[in-house]
Parts: sequence; C-alpha cells; structure tokens
Amino acid sequence: MVSKAVKSVSPSATISLLVKENELKAQGRNVISFSLGEPDFPAPEKVIEYACKEMFDGKTHYTPSSGIPELREKIAEKYKKENNVNVNARNIIVTPTKFALYISYLTLLDQSDEILIPDPGWVSYVEMAHLVRAKPVYYKLNEGNGFQINEEEMKNKINKKTKAILINTPSNPTGSILDIDSLKILRDLAVDNDLYIISDEIYEKLIFEGKHISIASLDGMLERTITVNGFSKSHAMTGLRAGYLIANQELIKYMDNVQQHTLTCSSTFSQYAALKALDDNEDTLKMVTEFKMRRDLIYSGLSKINVFSAIKPNATFYIFPKFNYNGKNSMEMANFLLENLNISVVPGIAFGPSGENHLRFSFSTSRENIIEGLERLQKLI
Repeated sequence: MVSKAVKSVSPSATISLLVKENELKAQGRNVISFSLGEPDFPAPEKVIEYACKEMFDGKTHYTPSSGIPELREKIAEKYKKENNVNVNARNIIVTPTKFALYISYLTLLDQSDEILIPDPGWVSYVEMAHLVRAKPVYYKLNEGNGFQINEEEMKNKINKKTKAILINTPSNPTGSILDIDSLKILRDLAVDNDLYIISDEIYEKLIFEGKHISIASLDGMLERTITVNGFSKSHAMTGLRAGYLIANQELIKYMDNVQQHTLTCSSTFSQYAALKALDDNEDTLKMVTEFKMRRDLIYSGLSKINVFSAIKPNATFYIFPKFNYNGKNSMEMANFLLENLNISVVPGIAFGPSGENHLRFSFSTSRENIIEGLERLQKLI
C-alpha cells in the first residue's frame, strides 16, 4: 500500500549512525561525536527573549502563508546589501530550509525530469528528487581543484530532460566554496540550456577564508535562480526550523500555493526569532572564530596521521578527508571507528559515489573532544 515514490527513499545515513551512537552512549560508552550537523552553541539569548516576548504579546496565531511582512522585507534588505541580489519581499517565502528545497523540487520538476546533484553533496538532495519522482543525476566536483566545477563534466550531464542544477556553497560535506569561475560556468550552462539553479546557501556565514558569492547576483541569473537559506547554522537555531527561499514572482505564486496546503505557514515563534537574528552578527562571529580554531586543530591533527589526507576546508564546520586503512570502505571504516574507538563519523558514501574512501568529520564539538578523538585515532594507527 506504500507509494513507489516513498518506497524509493532511503533512510538518512547520518540519522542511522546517530541512533547507533546514542545506543552506545546509553550503554555507558564515552562516544566522541564528529557526526553532528549542527552548531554546539546555544541560540542567541536576545533572539529567544525577543521571540518569547512576541509570544506573550499574542503572536501565537497564523501568519500570512509566505511569512510576516517585516521578516520578508528584512531578508530582502539583507540580500540586497550583503549578496548584491536585488529582490523585494514579494520574492520571498519564509519556510523551514529543508522544506524550501522540497518546494523547489516540487515546483520545478515533473516525473522523469532530471536534476543535477553535486557529488559529493548533502544526503537529502537525492532523496528529495525521488519523492517528486524526478531523476537525480550526479555531477562530480573536482577534488583536485578544491571541489570546484568541472565544465566538461557538467556539459556531459546535461540533456533535453535536464531541468535544474543544484549547488551548495559553502558545501556540506567538503567545506569548500564555489569560486567565481565555477559560478560563471554554471551561469553560462543555465542560460545556454534554459535551466534553473537551486542554490543552497545555508552555510554562507560560516566562512574562514575566501568569499561567498550568490549566483543570483550574476548577470542573467536572478530570474532563473531559487536561493535557499536559513538560520540553523548561522545562529544555532536548528530546532526552530527557520528558513526561507527567494525566487521570481511567477514561481513564488505557485510555491506559496504549496505552502498554503501543507505547512499553512512557518512557525510564528520561529519567524520572530529569525527577525531578531537578522540583527545579530555578534554571536555568529564568535561561532566562526571558535570554529576556525577547531578547524585548524583537526586539520593539523589529521594531517599527522598517515591514514588520512585532507583538503583544508575554507568554510562550514566539516572536514572531508580521504583514508586508506586495511582495505575498508567508508561504511566499514565508520562502523569500525565507532565500535573500537568510540568515535562517530559519517561515511563518505552517504554523500555520493565519489565520497567513497572519505569520512566526514564535523568539528562542531569542543576542542577537548577534538584532541581526545585525534589521540584515539593516533593510537589506533
């Protein structure tokens, strides 16, 4: 009785490992988690206080389906000022970030349409395509060039069924940022082949070196880009499910129809928290400073263990090293580290075929845990 679309969806490898990790912790084992995909900081107090005040003032009812006007206006101002993307409130829907991606798929893709997905890339990109009965097609990022776009690879993947290209910059799991050359390649491919770009920019604030550029700011791309962003990573607000999407008004009209018949509207509390978060850069900067120190610590430590070979990430809180250990694949290696060293990581195969022989370490944990985890790895080797 289960639909083919739902049957085609695989469980999340990250969630499955988290379940196993929690089982071991319940047994009393001291598991160090490098698998967590969220900041280990609390959400800013001023953000929570403001949202609570608004609730006590009666802001606990439905909002407009696309979000409260003042929040959409503030998001538009942010993208004009920081991202050089000239939009207004009518181009924005406030919705949880993951749901923003799903709405984008549902709006653009018909059954058997193809969407190009980065390899390696976040685990849910492929499964969302399955849910809307579209066909996900991997395009391989150029690891030898810092996980940038390979133009010939992209051209070979595009055909008459291709409808959209998904990009994620900065990237989960690689921690890389697409440079201007890669973005121009994508721009030209999208314009020449009449494609949409779905740009996941959720990690844009967590940058150590380099610069984030929104592809919608490039000539000819504003009308053919859906930009997805939110507050989970930048303000440690993962549980509030506060996010948004930006698109042309024709698409927004249809996307808002979907929102009306599914979520109705984003959580009122979360919307007011997001409104206040847009004023708060101080807490984000503190997080970035700490994440950079942790990045340097884990990169230096892994580089001294000859089993691992890593590219130093310029952003996010992930590092994605290659490994070579007794012929193990990434799933075997992840289970081996969990069972023998009480270290939890995510196998690279979860992020696509080229993720094999990699592991994703999240350094969203304390420096003390990073040092202890590296010592355990060193002893093993």
